[in-house]
Amino acid sequence: MLKTLRRSRGFTLIEVMVVIVILGVLAALVVPKVMSRPDEARVVAARQDISAIMQALKLYKLDNRRYPSADQGLAALVAKPTTAPVPDNWKSYLDKLPMDPWGKPYQYVLPGLKGEVDVMSFGADGLSGGEGFDADIGSWNL
Repeated sequence: MLKTLRRSRGFTLIEVMVVIVILGVLAALVVPKVMSRPDEARVVAARQDISAIMQALKLYKLDNRRYPSADQGLAALVAKPTTAPVPDNWKSYLDKLPMDPWGKPYQYVLPGLKGEVDVMSFGADGLSGGEGFDADIGSWNL
């Protein structure tokens, strides 16, 4: 009777090892999926920012009959440009100019390479081109 009491008090080494192996297998399956989520979220955030900037650019063009010049850049959406061509009917189009999720400024290209104007982020690596999370995210692939 004393022997059975002693055996039922704890776990055997085999039981503990089985639990550790099961936890290891679960971690090996879950961790890679969870680790890529921040990168996916940054791509989604960049697309949303670019969409908002493109809407502001369209309103700018509607009010002023042209997009901001390449020299004026995206700053023309936040503060009235003082360099030519000075817009006749300027309004504030954005409260502030966002940075891309990797902390770099969005790029503005006029005339655009893939559209009338292009707004883009160079992605995680900050360089033109790339694949995966390093790929460029632009107004042409919203």
